[in-house]
Amino acid sequence: MHRSPPRFLALGLLTALLVTAAGGGAAADATTDYLDPGRSVRDRVDRLLSRMSLDEKIGQMTQAERQNVTHDDITRYRLGSLLSGGGSVPSPNTPEAWADMYDGFQRAALATPLRVPLVYGVDAVHGHNNVVGATIFPHNIGLGATRDPRLVQRIGAATAEEVSGTGVDWNFAPCLCVARNDRWGRTYESFGEVPELPAAMSSIVTGFQGPRLGGPASVLATAKHYIGDGGTTGGTDQGDTRVSEAELRRIHLPPFQAALRRGAGSVMISYSSWNGVKLHGHRYLITDLLKKELGFTGLVVSDYNGIDQIDGQPGFTAEEVRTAINAGIDMVMVPSEWRRFIATLKDEVEAGRVPMARIDDANRRILTKKFELGLFERPLTDRRYLRTVGSAEHRALARQAVAASQVLLKNRGNVLPLGRDRNKIFVAGKSADDIGIQSGGWTITWQGSAGPITPGTTILQGIRQTAGPSSTVTYSKDGTGVDGSYKAAVAVVGETPYAEFFGDRPGAMGLDEEDLATIARLRASGVPVIVVLVSGRPLDVSAQLPGWDALLASWLPGTEGRGVADVLFGTVRPTGKLPVTWMNDVGQQPINRGDGQRPLFPYGYGLTYRR
Repeated sequence: MHRSPPRFLALGLLTALLVTAAGGGAAADATTDYLDPGRSVRDRVDRLLSRMSLDEKIGQMTQAERQNVTHDDITRYRLGSLLSGGGSVPSPNTPEAWADMYDGFQRAALATPLRVPLVYGVDAVHGHNNVVGATIFPHNIGLGATRDPRLVQRIGAATAEEVSGTGVDWNFAPCLCVARNDRWGRTYESFGEVPELPAAMSSIVTGFQGPRLGGPASVLATAKHYIGDGGTTGGTDQGDTRVSEAELRRIHLPPFQAALRRGAGSVMISYSSWNGVKLHGHRYLITDLLKKELGFTGLVVSDYNGIDQIDGQPGFTAEEVRTAINAGIDMVMVPSEWRRFIATLKDEVEAGRVPMARIDDANRRILTKKFELGLFERPLTDRRYLRTVGSAEHRALARQAVAASQVLLKNRGNVLPLGRDRNKIFVAGKSADDIGIQSGGWTITWQGSAGPITPGTTILQGIRQTAGPSSTVTYSKDGTGVDGSYKAAVAVVGETPYAEFFGDRPGAMGLDEEDLATIARLRASGVPVIVVLVSGRPLDVSAQLPGWDALLASWLPGTEGRGVADVLFGTVRPTGKLPVTWMNDVGQQPINRGDGQRPLFPYGYGLTYRR
């Protein structure tokens, strides 16, 4: 392993680079000619690769978690990438602190002899969702309901601006899974249950990356999770997708093909298996299909500790390391055991079990993206974009997306839209006045949480803001206090936050007792009851539905709850269409378009208001 360079040398190299980055235009000499931006990317990669030792190449293939490295580690081990896992944040969790953290890590990378910058990754899956104060957009299932690829592309561009303002240059999004079983805890990360819908919404890739990598506020997009993670038996997270190759190609491949046509720069491998074989070790699907047949020239990254699961046992072995690399994984997300990974991979290469050609190919893919992103010329945070984090413009876009994502499923007697003037409305439910619940998982923390976790507008606040001054809006979380004097009662109920693994629902999929009791109190008053369902998937509500006057599927709208109120009051007519089939009962799972089952509401269903 290379030793750390003397401190005076590191500082000297850093100073020279910072002068260049600031526009000083220091010329590259013969040993650093790859720093010349006038050369082609391919030429620069060739020249840099020819100067790299095995240690430096393995360092580039290693992605560690930010909490498990020091600045000295980055310099000494020539680490190529860092990530923030869900909820891994600086203190304080502010955009400025993120930018400072990123620049500190980047300076450590630039202090290495070859001055190869880091690429830093986060899961900005519905906005820059790790950062307090960022705009939180609807989760993908809601965006799928909009049927609006242009809107989704604009959301990608807005997210890229907020990500860029914190220095981060790699987004582990979009999730292009085709969710085929709503028991799956990641259903809300899917744009929909048929391949055409996620394929259309791959427009978000163009939003993230821009017309080309390296442009203003351009971040590397990641098509994930390759492949078939939405089709596991029983909807089990990290489970086994037992389908023929023809069905895998017909259902699960098209969204990835669409993302590749848009130039997605990276692909993340799924934790799941295909017919019993873990994807992280699947050479046919990674190398033969993705890289050769589809012509993917970007980089392939593992999921978080993903190679550990190849043999079904915790922790990685030498066999798993060589299997993953030889299968075609270019960068390995190895959050804590990255030193052991580096040593293991070096041993495998020196023993001839991992060909040097495979190492060079991986480095070529990684370095190409770093050059294309412009990291060698602009390695530090572009702080002009700090002002975009949670900006009024982005929140207005999110509100528009929320309104467009609402799916009106029932409207007996045209109880909706609510009148804005001289109205008396009762609002209840645990989800009515809770930013954390309406944002769902992957918000500030990995699994998300209830409560005022980040600034925004709750659905209750949105209702209050939209109702006219002559109207009365009363709120009681559990529905107590309602009486027949109200013209309508709105129950905002549904799921509490969850993310992968913890979100699987192998049993019942209905509302909890608290929600059912709240709705029962509202119904007992005799006033019309409107149910606003905040959830990451369809729920089993067919038994209760006859007693409700209206049902609005709000999905997980994010921080801009006034978009829900816009539809409730008719400021915006509901136009959302179901991106998934809605079950008649939980025993129908899995249920999908064209499978012959009779649903409660079919794929594509959605009502609107009469003008």
